[in-house]
Parts: sequence; C-alpha cells; structure tokens
Amino acid sequence: MNIEWLEVFREVAARGSVTAAGQSLGYTQPAVSRQISALERATGARLFDRMPRGVRLTEEGRCLLGHAEAVLERMRAARQDLEALRNLDAGRLRVGAFDSADAALVPRALASFRAAHPGVCLSVIEGNTTAQLGRLRDGEIDIAVVSAYPHQALDADHLDLLHLLDDQLMVALPAGHRLARRSVLRLADLAGESWIEGYPDGSATLADAGRHAGFRPRIEFAVREWTAKQGFVAAGLGLSLVPSLVAGATRPDIVLIPLHPGDAPVRKVHAATLRGVATPPPAIAFLRCLEEAARDLPVAATRRSG
Repeated sequence: MNIEWLEVFREVAARGSVTAAGQSLGYTQPAVSRQISALERATGARLFDRMPRGVRLTEEGRCLLGHAEAVLERMRAARQDLEALRNLDAGRLRVGAFDSADAALVPRALASFRAAHPGVCLSVIEGNTTAQLGRLRDGEIDIAVVSAYPHQALDADHLDLLHLLDDQLMVALPAGHRLARRSVLRLADLAGESWIEGYPDGSATLADAGRHAGFRPRIEFAVREWTAKQGFVAAGLGLSLVPSLVAGATRPDIVLIPLHPGDAPVRKVHAATLRGVATPPPAIAFLRCLEEAARDLPVAATRRSG
C-alpha cells in the first residue's frame, strides 16, 4: 500500500472534497481521484460516498481513517528520527581502541565529539588491535583505533584505514638517571640496565629491539600496566619502553626520551572502518575528531622531567 495514497485519503477526508484536497496537495483533481481509486482497490473497500457537493466517508472509510492517521504519524516520527541521525542530534557511536590510544588520543577526540554532538550516545571498549578488528568485523563497534608495526599487515582488502600518526617508542627513566638529559637514546647505551615489562606484546618488542642492538634485555620485574610501570621506574627499579602516545600522561618524576628510530620500528596508528559497510554519520564525524586530536597531541620528542 502506497503511503502517498494514505496522505491523499486523509486530506480528502479532512476537506470533504477531491478538488479542495488536490489544491491543498498540489495535485489535479483527476490525479487525486486516481489515487483514491487505487487505495479502494488495494483495500477492497469503498471509502467515500460521492455527494452532489463533495464526498463523505463511508463506514469503511471511517474505519480506515484511524489506521491511516496512525501509519502516517509513525512515518512522520520515523522521518524525524532519521533526520536526527543525519544531523547527529541522536544515535550512537561505538569505538574500540588499544590501551595507549586511550591515554590521550581517543579521550580528546571523544571530548571534542561530545561537545559538538551531545545527543549521540558514546561507548568505548579497550583491547588490542586483533580484538578490535574482530569486533569491527562482527559489527560490535563502528570504528577501531588500531596500530601496526611495519612487519605487521592489516587487512587492507576489507578495511578502510585512516592514518592518524606515527607512534615512536620512548624510554622511561627516573628523573635522576645518568642518561636523563639525553635528547635521544641508543638502545646499546642501555644494555646493562634492568627493565620493567610484563605486557606480552611489550616484552616481545623489547626483546626484538635488544636483539637488534646486540644484547638480551634483562627484565627485572614483570609489570603489565603503565600506571604501575611508572611507579617502578620512578623508584629506580628499572627502565621501560613506552609509546609516545602516553607521553602526556607521565608523572613528573619520570623522564621520557625518544629511542633512536634505527633501534626500534615506529608503529603506525590508524582509524579503521569496515569496507563495503555503510559508515554511520556519527562515525564519519568522529574520524574528523580523531584527525584533529592526533594533530594536537604533544610532540613525541618532548621530554618531561621533574
């Protein structure tokens, strides 16, 4: 059943005249008559009695009118809701990100998005790149903030990737360390140091970097989370490799110094959406917020000291 037929039917019923309804809707009188006839055929009901002056609803017409008004009201509400989604006055945004992206990059982007679009419901789930890409494929999130080193390939055939930044590795040292005033560190200079690392990917990265520099790093304490690592480093119990993404969330009694790019690979950070799937308007807007947040992050080479 054509929605337009119902709109014409309601207008004729309200005005009691095919001609008046046509003038109100911008249709000719024959066009209105054809649509009423089509609706009568579709419903198998006679909807109007033709009177000398105008038309009058039949009993069947009065029955249909209530249903027609309900359907048209639902369609009006649906159009309003769809318009709200397009205008970002409503809807939802589901973001997945790896842990160090949640230190500053993602929160800054979310804050900017929320300020511009407070009616959109936001949710974030944390996990590594593999987990986030799985959630993206399963439709559990709209955007995945992911990372990859040069030797790691993302599924570019099924993903649209927006490059956000290059995330350089840095060395966290206690503020009083003998090398704390260096502008850049070579890993070979740290061969005799103790290390703090408990995250599986971080341990593998540290081991690979040390092997490249000609030594096997001695991991003294297996500590997984960055907050705890800072406490161990500040207490002088060892050093830690950290991504530049966490540079803005470092305590003042720790110094972060960039590691020479020849000693460790630089990972690329992307925002990923699923190719071939309609990207919802909130996700499109959030991609712009991520780009702006990435540009505004503190320069990775900036050192912080107490």
